[in-house]
Amino acid sequence: MTEPGDDASPPPAPADETDAVSAPPAEAEEVEDYYARIAAAAGPDGRLPVAVEEMPGWDIYPYETEGLRLKPVGPPADEEPPRRGERPEDCWCAGDSTPGEDRLVWSNERWRLTFSDDTGLPVMLMLMPLEHHDLPSLPGGLAAEMGQLVVAISDAVEHVPSVGRVQLAKYGDGGAHLHLFFFGRPARMLQFRGSPLIDWEENLPRVPLHVLRANARVVAERMVVHVGGSPGELGR
Repeated sequence: MTEPGDDASPPPAPADETDAVSAPPAEAEEVEDYYARIAAAAGPDGRLPVAVEEMPGWDIYPYETEGLRLKPVGPPADEEPPRRGERPEDCWCAGDSTPGEDRLVWSNERWRLTFSDDTGLPVMLMLMPLEHHDLPSLPGGLAAEMGQLVVAISDAVEHVPSVGRVQLAKYGDGGAHLHLFFFGRPARMLQFRGSPLIDWEENLPRVPLHVLRANARVVAERMVVHVGGSPGELGR
């Protein structure tokens, strides 16, 4: 054991094994295939139809569809509306079954990572702790691990062939149980950069489920190699 004041060199850093993972599954599509699906859904002028039944129909959508003007800003509500699971005993985590097992990408004893099976992006993931916590009340140990997982998941998502960058989001207006979103921005689709990605997502054609599962397996493999845990079934 090294005592204070001893002139001892630190142990060598472990070898970088970032890319010591097998190649992605053959069925994980390239971004050209992703774009071809968009082009097939577009009209003769190359434009996608606006999905008026999606975000433009929400009461929180900031634009009027006629002319896309901003809506008048209403006065504050009397109180914040209750969220799902505001009381721990009413949250999904208090039950005997965990939702979304067929969409489980990765998990360990404290966290679970699931994928969305209804998205226009190559990857849309959600990370949640198994215990009932919101972000402001997350214990220090879980907070530290969450930071490591954010790095690992971001790396894994950016290794999906059709992804150029990963975007992160935390909303929490609908559910009191902490959930972080990871969005895979399509590679070289420069119009999708930045925060408008989510506006584009709801208007994009849905990515087939078998493609989403293949992309999720890329994420699962890298997570297990770099942070341990267990992969999900992903429909196999």
